[in-house]
Amino acid sequence: MAGNSNEGLVHRLATIRDRLEAGMDRREFLRTLVTGGYAIGLAHVLGVEDFLGADDGEVPIVTALVRDDPADPFSLVERTRYVPAEWYAAITKAFELNELLARVGFTGYLGSAVVPGDYGSETAAVSIGMSGNRQSVREMLDQLVDGISFDVETIIDIDDVEDGFDSLEPRVIERASSGGVPSGVACETPTSMATLGPALYHPDGERSFFVTAEHAFEDVPNPRGARLSLPVEGGEPVDLGTVADVYPIEDVVAVEPDGDVPPTSAIDAPSPLRVRGQYTRLGLADLAARDEELEKVGAMTGYTSGRIQGVDAVTCFTDDFCRRGQLRWGGEMDLTDGDSGSVSFHHDPRGADGDVLIAGFNNARTWWPGQSYVWGVSAYRLTERHGYHF
Repeated sequence: MAGNSNEGLVHRLATIRDRLEAGMDRREFLRTLVTGGYAIGLAHVLGVEDFLGADDGEVPIVTALVRDDPADPFSLVERTRYVPAEWYAAITKAFELNELLARVGFTGYLGSAVVPGDYGSETAAVSIGMSGNRQSVREMLDQLVDGISFDVETIIDIDDVEDGFDSLEPRVIERASSGGVPSGVACETPTSMATLGPALYHPDGERSFFVTAEHAFEDVPNPRGARLSLPVEGGEPVDLGTVADVYPIEDVVAVEPDGDVPPTSAIDAPSPLRVRGQYTRLGLADLAARDEELEKVGAMTGYTSGRIQGVDAVTCFTDDFCRRGQLRWGGEMDLTDGDSGSVSFHHDPRGADGDVLIAGFNNARTWWPGQSYVWGVSAYRLTERHGYHF
Protein backbone atom coordinates (compact mmCIF):
# COMPACT_ATOMS: atom_id res chain seq x y z
CA MET A 1 0.00 0.00 0.00
CA ALA A 2 2.82 2.43 0.90
CA GLY A 3 4.51 1.74 -2.45
CA ASN A 4 1.37 2.58 -4.39
CA SER A 5 0.94 5.78 -2.37
CA ASN A 6 4.52 6.84 -3.09
CA GLU A 7 4.11 6.09 -6.81
CA GLY A 8 1.00 8.27 -6.86
CA LEU A 9 2.84 11.10 -5.15
CA VAL A 10 5.73 10.90 -7.60
CA HIS A 11 3.28 11.00 -10.50
CA ARG A 12 1.51 14.08 -9.09
CA LEU A 13 4.78 15.89 -8.48
CA ALA A 14 5.96 15.07 -12.00
CA THR A 15 2.74 16.51 -13.39
CA ILE A 16 3.15 19.67 -11.37
CA ARG A 17 6.77 20.06 -12.48
CA ASP A 18 5.76 19.65 -16.13
CA ARG A 19 3.21 22.44 -15.78
CA LEU A 20 5.68 24.74 -14.03
CA GLU A 21 8.41 24.53 -16.67
CA ALA A 22 7.41 27.92 -18.04
CA GLY A 23 8.32 29.68 -14.77
CA MET A 24 11.88 29.11 -13.59
CA ASP A 25 11.42 30.74 -10.18
CA ARG A 26 8.45 28.56 -9.35
CA ARG A 27 10.20 25.44 -10.60
CA GLU A 28 13.27 26.15 -8.49
CA PHE A 29 11.08 26.74 -5.48
CA LEU A 30 9.17 23.52 -6.03
CA ARG A 31 12.44 21.62 -6.42
CA THR A 32 13.49 22.97 -3.02
CA LEU A 33 10.23 21.75 -1.51
CA VAL A 34 10.54 18.30 -3.05
CA THR A 35 14.13 17.94 -1.90
CA GLY A 36 13.15 19.00 1.61
CA GLY A 37 10.33 16.50 1.76
CA TYR A 38 7.42 18.90 2.20
CA ALA A 39 5.79 18.95 -1.22
CA ILE A 40 2.78 17.06 0.17
CA GLY A 41 1.95 20.08 2.33
CA LEU A 42 2.23 22.35 -0.69
CA ALA A 43 -0.12 20.25 -2.80
CA HIS A 44 -2.63 19.91 0.03
CA VAL A 45 -2.71 23.53 1.14
CA LEU A 46 -2.19 25.41 -2.10
CA GLY A 47 -3.47 23.30 -4.93
CA VAL A 48 -1.80 23.38 -8.35
CA GLU A 49 -3.96 26.12 -9.87
CA ASP A 50 -3.34 28.55 -7.00
CA PHE A 51 0.36 27.89 -7.15
CA LEU A 52 0.49 28.49 -10.88
CA GLY A 53 -1.43 31.72 -10.46
CA ALA A 54 0.91 33.20 -7.84
CA ASP A 55 3.41 35.95 -8.59
CA ASP A 56 7.06 34.95 -8.71
CA GLY A 57 8.38 34.53 -5.20
CA GLU A 58 4.92 34.24 -3.61
CA VAL A 59 2.49 31.41 -2.86
CA PRO A 60 -1.11 31.53 -1.59
CA ILE A 61 -2.04 29.98 1.74
CA VAL A 62 -5.42 29.37 3.36
CA THR A 63 -5.46 31.61 6.43
CA ALA A 64 -9.01 31.25 7.75
CA LEU A 65 -12.43 29.67 7.46
CA VAL A 66 -14.95 32.52 7.38
CA ARG A 67 -18.74 32.66 7.19
CA ASP A 68 -19.90 33.76 3.78
CA ASP A 69 -23.20 34.70 5.42
CA PRO A 70 -22.48 36.23 8.87
CA ALA A 71 -25.78 34.85 10.18
CA ASP A 72 -25.09 31.29 8.96
CA PRO A 73 -22.29 29.52 10.90
CA PHE A 74 -22.29 26.69 8.35
CA SER A 75 -21.56 28.90 5.33
CA LEU A 76 -17.78 28.65 5.80
CA VAL A 77 -15.49 29.53 2.91
CA GLU A 78 -11.70 29.54 2.72
CA ARG A 79 -9.83 32.81 2.83
CA THR A 80 -6.40 33.02 1.20
CA ARG A 81 -3.40 35.34 1.35
CA TYR A 82 -0.17 35.49 -0.67
CA VAL A 83 3.04 35.07 1.31
CA PRO A 84 6.75 34.86 0.39
CA ALA A 85 7.61 31.43 -0.98
CA GLU A 86 10.80 31.16 1.07
CA TRP A 87 8.90 31.95 4.26
CA TYR A 88 6.34 29.29 3.38
CA ALA A 89 9.12 26.77 2.80
CA ALA A 90 10.70 27.60 6.17
CA ILE A 91 7.47 27.47 8.17
CA THR A 92 6.41 24.17 6.57
CA LYS A 93 9.75 22.61 7.38
CA ALA A 94 9.51 23.89 10.97
CA PHE A 95 6.06 22.28 11.30
CA GLU A 96 7.52 18.98 10.12
CA LEU A 97 10.44 19.16 12.56
CA ASN A 98 8.04 19.93 15.39
CA GLU A 99 5.90 16.92 14.48
CA LEU A 100 9.01 14.73 14.35
CA LEU A 101 10.04 15.83 17.85
CA ALA A 102 6.58 14.95 19.18
CA ARG A 103 6.68 11.52 17.54
CA VAL A 104 10.18 10.69 18.78
CA GLY A 105 9.42 11.90 22.32
CA PHE A 106 13.02 11.67 23.53
CA THR A 107 13.81 11.47 27.25
CA GLY A 108 13.20 14.79 28.95
CA TYR A 109 11.03 16.22 26.17
CA LEU A 110 8.32 18.48 27.65
CA GLY A 111 7.05 20.15 24.53
CA SER A 112 7.90 22.33 21.56
CA ALA A 113 6.40 25.00 19.33
CA VAL A 114 6.96 26.60 15.95
CA VAL A 115 7.99 30.25 16.15
CA PRO A 116 7.38 31.96 12.77
CA GLY A 117 9.85 34.59 11.67
CA ASP A 118 8.69 37.77 9.98
CA TYR A 119 8.26 37.92 6.22
CA GLY A 120 11.40 39.98 5.78
CA SER A 121 13.57 37.30 7.39
CA GLU A 122 11.79 34.43 5.57
CA THR A 123 12.65 32.15 8.50
CA ALA A 124 11.04 30.00 11.18
CA ALA A 125 12.35 28.43 14.37
CA VAL A 126 11.36 25.67 16.80
CA SER A 127 11.37 26.27 20.54
CA ILE A 128 11.94 23.14 22.65
CA GLY A 129 11.31 22.69 26.37
CA MET A 130 12.90 19.83 28.27
CA SER A 131 14.22 18.61 31.60
CA GLY A 132 17.74 17.30 31.84
CA ASN A 133 20.85 17.70 29.70
CA ARG A 134 20.35 20.19 26.89
CA GLN A 135 23.65 19.40 25.22
CA SER A 136 22.72 15.84 24.34
CA VAL A 137 19.50 17.09 22.74
CA ARG A 138 21.36 19.72 20.76
CA GLU A 139 23.69 17.06 19.37
CA MET A 140 20.70 14.95 18.31
CA LEU A 141 18.93 17.92 16.71
CA ASP A 142 22.03 18.96 14.80
CA GLN A 143 21.64 15.71 12.87
CA LEU A 144 17.93 16.30 12.15
CA VAL A 145 17.77 19.99 11.43
CA ASP A 146 18.55 21.40 8.02
CA GLY A 147 18.16 25.16 7.81
CA ILE A 148 15.72 25.54 10.74
CA SER A 149 16.99 27.22 13.88
CA PHE A 150 15.99 25.85 17.27
CA ASP A 151 16.19 26.88 20.90
CA VAL A 152 16.40 24.35 23.74
CA GLU A 153 15.42 25.47 27.23
CA THR A 154 15.50 23.46 30.45
CA ILE A 155 12.25 23.75 32.43
CA ILE A 156 12.20 23.07 36.18
CA ASP A 157 9.75 23.33 39.10
CA ILE A 158 6.67 22.94 36.93
CA ASP A 159 4.64 21.64 39.91
CA ASP A 160 5.03 24.84 41.92
CA VAL A 161 1.74 26.63 41.18
CA GLU A 162 1.23 30.18 42.43
CA ASP A 163 -1.90 32.02 41.37
CA GLY A 164 -1.70 35.58 42.64
CA PHE A 165 -5.23 36.66 41.60
CA ASP A 166 -7.09 36.21 44.90
CA SER A 167 -8.78 39.62 44.81
CA LEU A 168 -10.57 39.18 41.47
CA GLU A 169 -14.34 38.76 41.23
CA PRO A 170 -15.96 36.77 38.40
CA ARG A 171 -17.84 38.55 35.64
CA VAL A 172 -21.46 37.36 35.70
CA ILE A 173 -24.37 38.41 33.52
CA GLU A 174 -27.12 40.65 34.84
CA ARG A 175 -29.84 38.57 33.18
CA ALA A 176 -30.31 35.77 30.65
CA SER A 177 -32.65 36.12 27.70
CA SER A 178 -34.06 33.90 24.97
CA GLY A 179 -31.72 35.72 22.60
CA GLY A 180 -28.76 34.05 24.27
CA VAL A 181 -25.83 35.27 26.35
CA PRO A 182 -22.38 36.35 25.19
CA SER A 183 -19.20 34.45 25.93
CA GLY A 184 -16.51 35.74 28.27
CA VAL A 185 -18.68 35.49 31.39
CA ALA A 186 -18.65 32.96 34.22
CA CYS A 187 -20.33 29.57 33.94
CA GLU A 188 -20.64 26.88 36.61
CA THR A 189 -20.16 23.12 36.66
CA PRO A 190 -21.30 20.94 39.59
CA THR A 191 -17.92 21.48 41.26
CA SER A 192 -16.19 24.49 39.75
CA MET A 193 -16.37 27.71 37.75
CA ALA A 194 -14.98 28.49 34.29
CA THR A 195 -15.54 30.90 31.40
CA LEU A 196 -18.27 30.35 28.82
CA GLY A 197 -16.89 30.23 25.27
CA PRO A 198 -18.70 31.36 22.10
CA ALA A 199 -20.99 28.89 20.35
CA LEU A 200 -19.31 25.80 18.96
CA TYR A 201 -20.81 24.24 15.84
CA HIS A 202 -20.75 20.77 14.31
CA PRO A 203 -21.78 20.14 10.68
CA ASP A 204 -23.35 16.79 11.57
CA GLY A 205 -26.97 17.89 11.79
CA GLU A 206 -25.85 21.55 11.89
CA ARG A 207 -25.87 21.48 15.67
CA SER A 208 -24.77 24.23 18.06
CA PHE A 209 -23.25 23.80 21.52
CA PHE A 210 -22.13 25.74 24.55
CA VAL A 211 -18.45 25.17 25.28
CA THR A 212 -16.07 25.48 28.20
CA ALA A 213 -12.99 23.77 29.68
CA GLU A 214 -13.11 20.05 30.44
CA HIS A 215 -10.96 20.42 33.56
CA ALA A 216 -13.75 22.45 35.18
CA PHE A 217 -15.45 19.02 35.53
CA GLU A 218 -12.37 17.27 36.93
CA ASP A 219 -14.11 16.34 40.20
CA VAL A 220 -17.16 14.96 38.38
CA PRO A 221 -16.83 11.14 38.03
CA ASN A 222 -18.42 11.14 34.56
CA PRO A 223 -18.68 14.58 32.92
CA ARG A 224 -20.89 13.31 30.12
CA GLY A 225 -24.43 14.21 31.14
CA ALA A 226 -23.30 16.71 33.79
CA ARG A 227 -25.05 20.08 33.93
CA LEU A 228 -23.62 23.47 32.98
CA SER A 229 -25.28 26.58 34.41
CA LEU A 230 -24.92 30.33 34.23
CA PRO A 231 -24.74 32.41 37.42
CA VAL A 232 -26.90 35.52 37.27
CA GLU A 233 -26.25 38.65 39.32
CA GLY A 234 -28.78 38.79 42.13
CA GLY A 235 -30.75 35.82 40.85
CA GLU A 236 -30.87 32.06 40.49
CA PRO A 237 -28.43 30.31 38.10
CA VAL A 238 -29.80 29.50 34.65
CA ASP A 239 -29.44 25.95 33.33
CA LEU A 240 -27.73 25.90 29.94
CA GLY A 241 -27.64 22.19 29.13
CA THR A 242 -25.83 18.90 29.60
CA VAL A 243 -22.37 17.79 28.52
CA ALA A 244 -22.69 15.87 25.26
CA ASP A 245 -19.03 15.33 24.31
CA VAL A 246 -15.87 15.26 26.41
CA TYR A 247 -12.35 15.74 25.03
CA PRO A 248 -9.80 15.52 27.87
CA ILE A 249 -6.72 15.87 25.63
CA GLU A 250 -8.05 19.06 24.03
CA ASP A 251 -9.51 20.08 27.44
CA VAL A 252 -12.89 20.90 25.92
CA VAL A 253 -16.49 19.89 26.59
CA ALA A 254 -19.39 20.48 24.21
CA VAL A 255 -22.66 21.16 26.06
CA GLU A 256 -25.94 20.48 24.30
CA PRO A 257 -28.48 23.22 25.06
CA ASP A 258 -31.78 22.03 26.50
CA GLY A 259 -33.24 25.22 27.95
CA ASP A 260 -34.53 28.58 26.79
CA VAL A 261 -31.08 30.15 26.36
CA PRO A 262 -29.26 29.29 23.08
CA PRO A 263 -25.49 29.45 22.39
CA THR A 264 -24.41 32.61 20.57
CA SER A 265 -21.36 33.86 18.70
CA ALA A 266 -21.22 37.10 20.70
CA ILE A 267 -18.28 38.01 22.96
CA ASP A 268 -18.77 40.32 25.93
CA ALA A 269 -15.78 42.59 25.23
CA PRO A 270 -15.44 46.33 25.98
CA SER A 271 -17.11 46.79 22.57
CA PRO A 272 -19.51 43.97 21.55
CA LEU A 273 -17.89 41.42 19.24
CA ARG A 274 -19.23 38.77 16.87
CA VAL A 275 -17.41 35.60 15.79
CA ARG A 276 -17.18 35.35 12.00
CA GLY A 277 -14.93 32.28 11.67
CA GLN A 278 -11.57 30.90 12.72
CA TYR A 279 -7.89 30.85 11.77
CA THR A 280 -6.05 27.92 10.22
CA ARG A 281 -2.60 26.79 11.35
CA LEU A 282 -0.98 28.80 8.58
CA GLY A 283 -3.27 31.71 9.39
CA LEU A 284 -1.88 31.80 12.94
CA ALA A 285 1.66 31.65 11.53
CA ASP A 286 0.77 34.56 9.25
CA LEU A 287 -0.47 36.62 12.22
CA ALA A 288 2.76 35.89 14.09
CA ALA A 289 4.86 36.85 11.05
CA ARG A 290 3.08 40.20 10.95
CA ASP A 291 3.44 40.67 14.75
CA GLU A 292 -0.33 40.86 15.21
CA GLU A 293 -1.70 40.44 18.74
CA LEU A 294 -4.45 38.18 20.02
CA GLU A 295 -7.17 39.19 22.47
CA LYS A 296 -9.32 37.39 25.00
CA VAL A 297 -12.11 38.01 27.51
CA GLY A 298 -12.06 35.84 30.62
CA ALA A 299 -14.52 35.62 33.49
CA MET A 300 -11.83 36.64 35.99
CA THR A 301 -9.17 38.77 34.30
CA GLY A 302 -11.51 40.30 31.71
CA TYR A 303 -10.07 41.74 28.52
CA THR A 304 -6.34 41.34 27.75
CA SER A 305 -4.17 41.10 24.65
CA GLY A 306 -0.72 39.78 23.78
CA ARG A 307 1.68 38.52 21.13
CA ILE A 308 1.69 35.04 19.62
CA GLN A 309 4.64 33.08 21.06
CA GLY A 310 4.27 29.72 19.34
CA VAL A 311 1.93 27.85 16.98
CA ASP A 312 1.22 24.15 16.45
CA ALA A 313 2.73 23.61 19.89
CA VAL A 314 3.08 20.31 21.72
CA THR A 315 2.53 20.43 25.50
CA CYS A 316 3.54 17.57 27.78
CA PHE A 317 3.96 19.51 31.04
CA THR A 318 0.99 18.46 33.12
CA ASP A 319 -0.23 14.97 32.21
CA ASP A 320 0.97 11.54 31.15
CA PHE A 321 0.06 12.44 27.55
CA CYS A 322 0.97 15.23 25.19
CA ARG A 323 -1.46 17.81 23.82
CA ARG A 324 -0.88 18.77 20.18
CA GLY A 325 -2.09 21.64 18.04
CA GLN A 326 -1.64 24.08 20.91
CA LEU A 327 -1.36 27.86 20.70
CA ARG A 328 0.93 29.95 22.91
CA TRP A 329 0.32 33.67 23.30
CA GLY A 330 0.39 36.57 25.76
CA GLY A 331 1.82 36.18 29.26
CA GLU A 332 1.06 34.34 32.47
CA MET A 333 -0.86 37.37 33.82
CA ASP A 334 -3.41 37.05 30.99
CA LEU A 335 -5.09 34.01 32.56
CA THR A 336 -6.01 32.71 35.97
CA ASP A 337 -8.33 30.11 37.53
CA GLY A 338 -11.81 30.70 36.16
CA ASP A 339 -10.62 32.08 32.81
CA SER A 340 -10.32 28.60 31.29
CA GLY A 341 -12.89 28.18 28.53
CA SER A 342 -12.34 31.63 27.09
CA VAL A 343 -11.08 32.00 23.52
CA SER A 344 -8.27 33.99 21.94
CA PHE A 345 -9.28 35.96 18.87
CA HIS A 346 -8.19 38.59 16.37
CA HIS A 347 -10.23 41.15 14.46
CA ASP A 348 -11.38 40.13 11.00
CA PRO A 349 -9.56 42.50 8.63
CA ARG A 350 -12.20 42.00 5.92
CA GLY A 351 -15.24 41.95 8.19
CA ALA A 352 -17.49 44.57 9.68
CA ASP A 353 -16.60 46.46 12.85
CA GLY A 354 -16.69 44.00 15.73
CA ASP A 355 -16.18 40.89 13.59
CA VAL A 356 -13.46 38.57 14.93
CA LEU A 357 -11.87 35.26 13.99
CA ILE A 358 -11.11 32.68 16.69
CA ALA A 359 -7.49 31.61 17.16
CA GLY A 360 -7.75 29.12 20.00
CA PHE A 361 -9.18 27.99 23.29
CA ASN A 362 -7.53 29.14 26.55
CA ASN A 363 -6.87 26.29 28.98
CA ALA A 364 -3.91 27.23 31.18
CA ARG A 365 -0.89 29.45 31.68
CA THR A 366 2.75 28.89 32.52
CA TRP A 367 3.68 28.89 36.18
CA TRP A 368 7.30 27.74 35.91
CA PRO A 369 10.33 30.06 35.83
CA GLY A 370 11.69 31.33 32.54
CA GLN A 371 8.56 31.19 30.39
CA SER A 372 5.37 33.25 30.36
CA TYR A 373 2.42 32.55 28.10
CA VAL A 374 -1.16 31.29 27.89
CA TRP A 375 -1.66 27.94 26.20
CA GLY A 376 -4.61 25.96 24.90
CA VAL A 377 -5.90 24.07 21.89
CA SER A 378 -6.06 25.88 18.55
CA ALA A 379 -9.43 26.17 16.83
CA TYR A 380 -8.11 24.37 13.73
CA ARG A 381 -7.16 21.36 15.88
CA LEU A 382 -10.74 20.98 17.12
CA THR A 383 -11.92 21.07 13.52
CA GLU A 384 -9.32 18.59 12.25
CA ARG A 385 -9.79 16.11 15.08
CA HIS A 386 -13.47 16.38 15.95
CA GLY A 387 -15.23 18.42 13.27
CA TYR A 388 -16.25 21.34 15.48
CA HIS A 389 -15.79 24.96 14.43
CA PHE A 390 -16.54 28.39 15.84
